Amino acid sequence: MKHLELHIIQSVPVACLNRDDLNSPKSAVFGGVQRARVSSQSWKRAIREMAANELDNNGHFKGKRSRLFVEKIFYELKKLGESDGSAKALSLCVGHYLAKLDPKQEGKVKTLIFLSPLEYQVFAKVLFSLSDDDKQKLNDAIILLDKEMLEKDEDNEEVEDSEEPVNKKKGEKKITAKVFGKLVTKILKTPIEKAFKGEKKETKSLPKDAADIALFGRMVANDHSLTVEAASMFSHALSTHKVDNEIDFFAAVDDLQPKEESGAGMTSTLEFNSATYYRFAALNLDMLADKDHLSIMTLDERKKVVRTFLEATIKAMPGARKNTMNGNTLPVYVLGVVREKGHPLQLVNAFENPVRSTQGYAAKSIELLESEYKKLDDTWGIKAAFKESVPNTGMEKFIDGMVQYVI
Repeated sequence: MKHLELHIIQSVPVACLNRDDLNSPKSAVFGGVQRARVSSQSWKRAIREMAANELDNNGHFKGKRSRLFVEKIFYELKKLGESDGSAKALSLCVGHYLAKLDPKQEGKVKTLIFLSPLEYQVFAKVLFSLSDDDKQKLNDAIILLDKEMLEKDEDNEEVEDSEEPVNKKKGEKKITAKVFGKLVTKILKTPIEKAFKGEKKETKSLPKDAADIALFGRMVANDHSLTVEAASMFSHALSTHKVDNEIDFFAAVDDLQPKEESGAGMTSTLEFNSATYYRFAALNLDMLADKDHLSIMTLDERKKVVRTFLEATIKAMPGARKNTMNGNTLPVYVLGVVREKGHPLQLVNAFENPVRSTQGYAAKSIELLESEYKKLDDTWGIKAAFKESVPNTGMEKFIDGMVQYVI
């Protein structure tokens, strides 16, 4: 596997970058002591947002992960000339096919789905090209769908084996969620597979506006042909040293409180920590260029995608409590590695024995990281085609050096 790796040391002041269900900074035990932790999901979200909103000048990072994609497909159907009523029914049907309709919130599905605008168009074209008979069946099914049974996710045994919706003109009882699901799958599965995989179910590249989907992956439980394995790999960020969360007691003053009254308008507490983190990310360059991912792009376009990915991964920060505990910093050290084969290797064991502060944590963490890399090289013979670090090299030159290995 040809791949690149980023090993990052980054110090963050008083902050709460990533909270747990108790509103406390996340933590983990490593090397027998508690460490500050930021989940990979939290940092990946920040990376996706920076890539899409600040760095992408080529329209490659347009994917959106949402439960509201039904509306997007509805508008694409309208552009193709489908009537309002039919467009609404058909888009709801494809929403149920992908992620099951949410009975409590009209127009939403139960789970997040990662799609790009060009993929909205593909789904709309599939629905628009259905036969009039199939369109009518789906329109009738939406009208006759039993919302109560959809909410309970149960089935009515009396109509369990029926695959066709009842004729709405006969006034017969509504169809259940199970029957609706069977009908939707029967009508949509084959044309959707053909649209995304071709007539012979060959692998087809993602569209050019879906680089973020290629990088971060997509899971579609109801149709595995739409599932995309992530080309990138991230670890949870861990502090290189022992960290105990602290408590901030604060008071807020009531500006309109009479002068003769004393005391705060309110008091409360928040947990926080400060830490020097080791962050790790890797990118499978072979996978990124394959037919499941971005083979549709030219080499130059893929290089632009990787350049954006690298810069966003290095610079992005989770935004939790950004207005009250702003933790925005840049890394103090970034080691970039490209290997022609093998699998990505973390250097986290450099910190299995937690760093002890003498003159801060960053300098010692960098020293241990470089020592761990040298050990892998000397002991295991794990060689790199490229190795460079920031700030020993400027950011632009550093990224240029890594991007030249994109295939």
